[in-house]
Amino acid sequence: MKTIRDYETVALDDENGAVVIIDQTKLPGTTEIISLKTGEEIWDAIYLLKVRGAPAIGVTAAFGIYLLAKKIQTDDFDTFYQEFQKQKDYLDSSRPTAVNLSWALRRMEQVCLANREKPIAEIKALLKAEALEIKEEDIRVCKAIGEYGLSLVKPGDGILTHCNAGQLAACKYGTATAPIYLGEERGYHFRVFADETRPLLQGARLTAYELFSSGVDVTLICDNMSGTVMRNGWVNAVFVGCDRVAANGDTANKIGTSVVAAVAKRYNVPVYICAPTATIDLSTPTGADITIEQRPAHEVTQMWYREPMAPEGVKVFNPAFDITDHDLIAGIVTEYGIAREPYTESFREIFARKKERDSHKFN
Repeated sequence: MKTIRDYETVALDDENGAVVIIDQTKLPGTTEIISLKTGEEIWDAIYLLKVRGAPAIGVTAAFGIYLLAKKIQTDDFDTFYQEFQKQKDYLDSSRPTAVNLSWALRRMEQVCLANREKPIAEIKALLKAEALEIKEEDIRVCKAIGEYGLSLVKPGDGILTHCNAGQLAACKYGTATAPIYLGEERGYHFRVFADETRPLLQGARLTAYELFSSGVDVTLICDNMSGTVMRNGWVNAVFVGCDRVAANGDTANKIGTSVVAAVAKRYNVPVYICAPTATIDLSTPTGADITIEQRPAHEVTQMWYREPMAPEGVKVFNPAFDITDHDLIAGIVTEYGIAREPYTESFREIFARKKERDSHKFN
């Protein structure tokens, strides 16, 4: 029987000039596959969370800028590059917090600049190859994160996760769910608690859905129940993803993550952030320097209700993310190993390892 994990989160339909995604705003009730063909459609899909999760956003941006570049009709590099930059900056404005968006777009831009002496047709072909490599790299990276994460837990453990850092947030395995999926394949039989993740319910609509459909022992809980399950001794580790990691180890993840981490600290439950090195932003010193996206008020007051569930005109504060301080984090799991305090030093080691193994392909 086909499950949600049998669909590709993000795919390139080059023949029809489209980025093909699962519309995640319709899950779990409807699995709708949509094709994005214009810059506006790609921008809207990212902003409106039809595609979400740092890795998936990066892959979407890479496919998107390739398709937009493919439409540029000129043989002059300067003219081509000027229009490329315009489209790149436009896509980059869709969401400010997820670093993979700008990372993928910069990586595609470097392909243009490194090959400026070549014919435009060849540059376009190289952009396609780079976008496809970004997707394949995401799959390798997530599996490697899963292997390192699996080393931190044992069979039968209880794991709590917040928001969705699963396959729906990436191309395969996910980040925070990668240890869970690998463990399921190997008979670890984890017991997973998925926070619902107000106000957009990614934990309920996406994480609980994909884990349950994959046969994982998952229990859905309201966000304010995490302390109870930890106090009961049901949770041995917390695995979450993130959208940006600062140089000191502070992380920005879906709103509510910092609360989970603070509660976990109280009950001596280790919190692990699962983050590709592409999500680590060494140019951002601390979490205080991360721009936090503000979302519309209606997501809180009426989005999931038949009628508004708050008084009309009430003030609403709706940040999409919060900052988890580095001292609440037991480790940051990357594809090159596990970083621990002090993060400034361990990140240096991680990136040195990355530099040495840039051509290494993960098994």
